[in-house]
Amino acid sequence: MAEIKLVAEARTEFGKGAARRIRREDKIPAVLYGHGAAPVHVTLPGHETTLSLRQSNALFSIELDGKAQLAVAKDVQRDPVRNIVEHIDLLVVKAGEKIAVEVPVVVVGEPAPGAIHLVEAQTLSLEAEATHLPQSIEVSIEGMAAGTVVTAGDVTLPTGVSLLTDAEHIVVAVAEPQGERAEDEGEAAEGEAAAE
Repeated sequence: MAEIKLVAEARTEFGKGAARRIRREDKIPAVLYGHGAAPVHVTLPGHETTLSLRQSNALFSIELDGKAQLAVAKDVQRDPVRNIVEHIDLLVVKAGEKIAVEVPVVVVGEPAPGAIHLVEAQTLSLEAEATHLPQSIEVSIEGMAAGTVVTAGDVTLPTGVSLLTDAEHIVVAVAEPQGERAEDEGEAAEGEAAAE
């Protein structure tokens, strides 16, 4: 995955008023932390940062005072009404270092005719190299019959990625639609009543 380059500026003002002023200038307050160093408070360009956060587990190259550091977003605070990014916690990482991340599950394929699938886990907890973080994990349900479950341990992971979620945790369940089962039972009951 390519690094997303962002130029940061050191932040000296703190508090809600300062954060509002920063956001009015189309910038986002953020903090860089990790590797035992003191947290560094910065501002990031608003539009570029918001667009890049659409990719899950994006790897950032944050340039500050002429030096670049690799980082991943660990926590993104959004305004629940306007859905704008209010603050970002960025974890500083190094090439070759393994980190824990939440990776979205993407279901592909169609179950057997007459069956539906229920996604029980939207994400999986994985450990991966910071510079090779998966953006999503595909789970194929092609042709699966009702009653089949896919657990976290069944999911095929990319090379070098290990599972942190409990292997027995159900990711996808394939089932019969509830409405059809109720209709079948109703028809069966009507049939029995007619036979009597």
